[in-house]
Amino acid sequence: MTILTASQIIQQYRLTRDMHTHTVCSHGIFYAHGKGTILENVRAAAARGLCEVAITDHGPGHQLYGLDQANLPRMREEIARAMELVPGVKVWLGVEANIVDTPSGLDVSEDYFSQYDLVLAGYHYGTAKGHMLGNWMTSHRLTPSGSRASLSAHNTDMTLRALYGHDIMTLTHPCDKGPFDLRALCKACEETNTLMEINTRHRHLTADELRTAMEYDVRFIIDSDAHRPQEVGNYAGGMLRALHAGLDLTRIVNIEPVSSFK
Repeated sequence: MTILTASQIIQQYRLTRDMHTHTVCSHGIFYAHGKGTILENVRAAAARGLCEVAITDHGPGHQLYGLDQANLPRMREEIARAMELVPGVKVWLGVEANIVDTPSGLDVSEDYFSQYDLVLAGYHYGTAKGHMLGNWMTSHRLTPSGSRASLSAHNTDMTLRALYGHDIMTLTHPCDKGPFDLRALCKACEETNTLMEINTRHRHLTADELRTAMEYDVRFIIDSDAHRPQEVGNYAGGMLRALHAGLDLTRIVNIEPVSSFK
């Protein structure tokens, strides 16, 4: 019996769509968060053999590089042009909304939801109402355990508000940048049919976190979280964690065996 290595198993699968990428459309006073244009990300997706890619720049609540929602019509035009120039790749206009400590839990209001094809949501530093300093200190082990427990309760509560209150496609990099009650997040994703992301850029979900999430009836998606065009379609790191966790790969919605490609 031949025993395949993790690398060999990864080579037997391809990513079909990358639904979390950033561009220069999210920018601040000093620099752009993503380093490529929409067209450059789409061309990179085509080069990696993807059939779909989403442009998901940060929501407006990020103080350093939040998306200016007044630019959405121009982004639509750029996406339409990109699909003309790069046939065969479906391009979605999305947003990675910031999870914040407000009644709705998000920095994107329901009034704007209809202007996007899809909405992702994740916690990030750089939001005015997201316990940024405490989470940063806790992530770097600079606070006592009591503070960690309190922050976990705050972080989890605002995430649950976002998940239960909105139609969110994917919870991005769960448990990144602060303490959370993972089981509560998994239960919410199970009940709201929200995908849990295995993020290639960040280390979450970790293999241990995946083992916990596997106990729930949730599905997973591997995304590159690309900040440069050359990162679009990266998935090997996420696949490796999934394999280490023992995840049934059929629960990942955007990979397929290479043999299924024509």
